[in-house]
Amino acid sequence: MVIHIKQVFTDAGNISIFALRFFKDIFRPPFEIKEITRQCYSVGNKSLPLVAITGFIMGLVLTLQSRPTLAEFGAESWLPGMVALSLIREIAPVITALICAGKIASGFGAELGSMKVTEQIDAMEVSAIDPYKYLVVTRIIATTLMIPLLVIFADAVGIAGGFVGINLHSDVSMSRYFTQVLDSLDFSDIIPATIKTFFFGFFIGMIGCYKGYNAAKGTESVGKAAISAVVDASLTIFIVDMLAVQLTDIFSK
Repeated sequence: MVIHIKQVFTDAGNISIFALRFFKDIFRPPFEIKEITRQCYSVGNKSLPLVAITGFIMGLVLTLQSRPTLAEFGAESWLPGMVALSLIREIAPVITALICAGKIASGFGAELGSMKVTEQIDAMEVSAIDPYKYLVVTRIIATTLMIPLLVIFADAVGIAGGFVGINLHSDVSMSRYFTQVLDSLDFSDIIPATIKTFFFGFFIGMIGCYKGYNAAKGTESVGKAAISAVVDASLTIFIVDMLAVQLTDIFSK
C-alpha cells in the first residue's frame, strides 16, 4: 500500500516535470507547424464519426429518459432547455473527453512507446532532432485545440438528438425547439464548460505522451503504456471536472 502511494506521488512529480518542459519548449523554435496540423487532423477529423454517434445517442437517450418524469409534473415544456443545459454543462464535455482519452491517449501511448522500444526516439536525438519538440509538443497542442471543438460538435449533435427524441412522442417544430434551447442558455453556462475542455485536451495529450515517451524497454511495455495512459487520463478528467465545477460554483455566487 505504502509502495503504491509512493509510486503515485513519484508519477505525479515526473508528469509535472514533463509538463514544465512542454511550457518551456512551446515558445522555442522551430514550431513544427506542419506536424501540428497533421496531428490536429488525426485527433480531430478521425474522431468525428465516433463523437457524432455518441453525441446523438446522448441527446436522444437523455430526452427519452427525462420526458416521463417531467410529464408527471406537467413540465414537459422544460425538456428542451433541460437537455441543452445538461449536455453543454456536463454530459457532452465529460463523455467526449472520456471517449478521446480511450482513443487518443492510448494511441499516443502505444505509438510513442513503440518508437521508444524500437529506439526511433534515440535515432532522432542522434540526427539532431529534438524528439520531445517534434513528438510531444505537437501532440499536446493538437489535443488542447481539438478537444474543445469536438465537444462543441458533440453539443450540437446531442441537441439535435434531443429534438428527434422529443418528436418521437410529440410534435414540436424545429424553430420552437431551438428557440426554447437558446432561451434556456446563458454565457455562464457555455464559457466555463468550454474552458474546462481545454484542460481536458491538455491532460489527455500530456498523459498519453508521457506514458509512451517514458515506456520501458521491451514490447510488453507498449501495451502497459497504452493501458495506463487511458486509466490515468480518464481519472484526471474526473478530477479536473470536479475542480472546474467547484470553481464555477464559487465564482457564480
